[in-house]
Amino acid sequence: MTPPSSAGPPASLWRHRPYRLYVLGEAGSVAGSSVSSVAIPYLAVVELDAGTGQVALLTFLTQLPKVLVALHAGALADRHRKRPLMICSDLVSAAVLLTLPLAAAFGVLSLAQLMAVALLQTTAVVVHDAAAISYLPSLLDRPLLQKGNSRIGALFSIAATAGSSLGALLVGLAGAARAVAFDAASYLISAWCTARIGVREPLPVRQRRGQQLADIRDGLRYVFGDTTLRTLTLTNAAISFALGILNTVWSLYLLRELRFGSTAFGVTMAVAALGSFAGALLAPQLTNRCGPGPMLLAALALLPLTQIPLLIAVPGTDWQIMIALALAVQLFCAAATGTTQRSIRQIVTAEHMQGRMQAVSTWLTGGARPVAAAVAGAIGSAWGVWSALAVGSVLLLVPVVLFVISPMRHLHAMPQDPPGHVPAAHVQEPGQSQPSPQSSASPLPTHPGGDQPRRPHHRPDPDRRRPPCPRRRHRRPARPQPRPQPRAKGASPRWDTHNRNNGTSTTPAASAFGP
Repeated sequence: MTPPSSAGPPASLWRHRPYRLYVLGEAGSVAGSSVSSVAIPYLAVVELDAGTGQVALLTFLTQLPKVLVALHAGALADRHRKRPLMICSDLVSAAVLLTLPLAAAFGVLSLAQLMAVALLQTTAVVVHDAAAISYLPSLLDRPLLQKGNSRIGALFSIAATAGSSLGALLVGLAGAARAVAFDAASYLISAWCTARIGVREPLPVRQRRGQQLADIRDGLRYVFGDTTLRTLTLTNAAISFALGILNTVWSLYLLRELRFGSTAFGVTMAVAALGSFAGALLAPQLTNRCGPGPMLLAALALLPLTQIPLLIAVPGTDWQIMIALALAVQLFCAAATGTTQRSIRQIVTAEHMQGRMQAVSTWLTGGARPVAAAVAGAIGSAWGVWSALAVGSVLLLVPVVLFVISPMRHLHAMPQDPPGHVPAAHVQEPGQSQPSPQSSASPLPTHPGGDQPRRPHHRPDPDRRRPPCPRRRHRRPARPQPRPQPRAKGASPRWDTHNRNNGTSTTPAASAFGP
């Protein structure tokens, strides 16, 4: 990293082209997926006349790849370059989704095709997410990851809300099948933006072929062997399970028990989206002010409290306002927690384990949601919807307990880089000068004892002869050596000779080890 530049105002992350292209591509695919989240259920229920069991099977197929494919996708992302995986996954998603409007145009669309498309497209999304989330540390240096993730989370919340509204509009104007074509176009835009990033990735660590299961075991061992990664991953999975129960019966409880109208329900969702946007955007400021450990603990402790207005509410406008504000606070805490914990996990994870680390988290959270939906359905059928909400609210205390008993609660600053980490030179700290191409192309090596650069050793050219010194052109004649004295009769031979310089003797031992 270059020293800070005193000239000019601090630069913004949005001025860095690789990061901007990455965010725009990902936000476009999020908006398109939100359109499909409205269009595909409408297509199944209204146009294909799917029953309750068929809708449940369609929902199950969209959750299945996160359980079956996530760990393999993480190992694949660590074995290969991540940007080609992202591009290929986007192209597969676009090609698969385009079959739905084409089949509808020819009148051959069926429910079996819709389920197959949902399964294949979700699989491609899992592979894309494993590569995309682990690709961000290659674009941003570690101190900038939380700021970059907060911008991404805030933009994603806006894209998801706008995509849902746009999906409802497109379904009403053009039909559900044609609305899916917008999602396919969004994946093409994402692939185009990713292809234009133009940042050369470091070569992945070479792995032996046929060892993908060993790579998955190494990823699981790496995550659960580290205290920070284990705590954050289990906390994230516990939150996902509890919120999965609440989200399954939440809308049913509002619409049926509390008699929310369509307008009140839409306003509540909009206010909740604003809470998610603010939580993701303000997470770095809260972390800098309070520290990541206390901030995460406070946010996790607020999550169960936000369910109290929902549990004690009765039909009425005042309670509708209270529930909307409580939901906004809940999503504010969830977004701030998600942004911060993802940044910490990316910072402490080595480069060659980024994909598998993220895949383990996706596998646990994605696997928890179908189980949570089944539990919520069973509790709601047996004891009522309110009981399912109460169980989900109590389960929100589990991540608080996991965090309290871990050393993470004492974390008052963002962690340092892992050993052997090479800083990303593509996006630097805002306010720092960019290195010149000449200085970055051939940097001087650093002296082992300090930070001063050392000059490379210049070897003399053997073809270049040294000019003779004029003073040594004529050598002095050698001094005459004294003649050896004749040895007397009966004397022992001498094995040492007299040194003419200093008068010391030069025996074999002395000549070997020096004077």
